[in-house]
Order: sequence, then C-alpha cells, then structure tokens
Amino acid sequence: MVADKGKKQKMEEKNEEENNEEIDGDLVLSIEKLQEIQDELDKINEKASDEVLAVEQKYNEIRKPVYDKRNEIINSIPDFWLTAFMSHPVLVELLTSEDQKIFKFLSSLEVEDAKDVKSGYSITFNFKPNPYFEDTKLVKTFTFLDEGTTKVTSTSIKWKEGMGILNGVTNDKGKKRTHAEESFFSWFSQSQPKELMDELHDEVADVIKDDLWPNPLNYFYNENDPEESGGEEGNDEEEEDGSDDEGQDEDDEEDGEEEEDE
Repeated sequence: MVADKGKKQKMEEKNEEENNEEIDGDLVLSIEKLQEIQDELDKINEKASDEVLAVEQKYNEIRKPVYDKRNEIINSIPDFWLTAFMSHPVLVELLTSEDQKIFKFLSSLEVEDAKDVKSGYSITFNFKPNPYFEDTKLVKTFTFLDEGTTKVTSTSIKWKEGMGILNGVTNDKGKKRTHAEESFFSWFSQSQPKELMDELHDEVADVIKDDLWPNPLNYFYNENDPEESGGEEGNDEEEEDGSDDEGQDEDDEEDGEEEEDE
C-alpha cells in the first residue's frame, strides 16, 4: 500500500510538471506574439511621426511669407512687442523698467523651426539702432541632439559703454540693479555653447514660441488699463458714500419727528 501511494504521488508530480511546462510554453508563445504586434505598432507610429513632421515642415514653409507680412504691419504699430510682452501674464514679470526702454527699439520678433523640424528652433529679436548695445539682432538657438540632450547657444550682447549686465544690470545713470531685478537680457547669457543640458526646460522660450508667437495680437489687445479699474473703484466708493449719506438723512428725519411728538 505504501509503495502504491508513493507511485501515485510521483505520477501526480510528473503530471503537474508537464502541465506547468505546457502553461509556461503557452505563456512564452503569447508574449512572443504580443511583442511581434507591438513591434508592428512601433513601426506604424514611427512612420506616422515622420509623416507628421513632413506635414509640419511643409506648412512652416507656407507660413513663412505670411509671418513676414505680419511683421511688416507690426513694424507700423508703435511699441507693439513691448505692449504684447507687458500684457502677457508670464513675460511681464521678466521686464524691468530699463528693459522696457530697450524694448521700444525692438522692431520685430521671429520664431523659426529648423528645416528638419525635430532638430530644434531659434528665437530672434531684431532691434533698431539704440543707445544700449551694438547688436541689431539677438538670437537664441535650441538644437535637439540624437542622444536626447539639447544644446543652447545665444548671441553674446555687445553692450555700449556704461550699459550691460555685470553683477547686476547697469542702467543709463550708471546705477546697478539688484539680482531681484534681473534683466530680461540676462536670458541671452543663460546658454550652453559648449556643454549639453539634459532635460532642458526653458520656460521663457516655451512661452514665446508656443504662446506669444502664434498670435501676439491676443496679448496686444489684452493690455490692462489701471485708470479704468481705478475709476470703477472710485465709483464704488462714491456709491458707498452716497448710501451712507442717505442713511444719515433718514436718521435725522426720524430724530426730527420724535422731537415734534414730544
């Protein structure tokens, strides 16, 4: 009886091993098939990405002359870009009072993708001759490299004597601004001409490229008029004062009636 029990147990273990091998084999086969399907999807996605980039590149070429025409009209509007920057909730925080004076000489702004769209883009500020720096063009370029890093280069600004960024920013009276009032133009010194930056996130570039540049008119129209808001507050105060006066008159009338009754 003992021998029969041992034999039966060995048979059960053998059957269990065979079942496990069969299950493992089925699992491996399913995973292999799943990987084949995933590889096929990856090829489709890669092809789709290439076609999307090709379409984007095509329309960049179509947009270019329209952007040029838009810049021509903008040039006829005084302080267009200064107004747009000052009306933008993020960019307005970056311009000091001295920067605003410099921006009055900004004639045009351009954002341009590389011919191969996935390679990067550049942001160009074109200036009229001004008393602040020699340059008429300031450019910041973002180049996306194959290893997933971003190379950033920018124009080294040639400041005129008495102007410039050095341990703070010197204004036209020779006084230095504190770090808390860091100039917008220090953005051009925040570049990596030789080193590569991993997972670079440049919020200023993102805002200009993806928000301001596509339709700056949105922000040009968005300018807040402090006088209007002040006027409304003034009206509210006047209304409140008027209400108080009316209340006081009613109290006076009631007091008069009581005196007559007495």
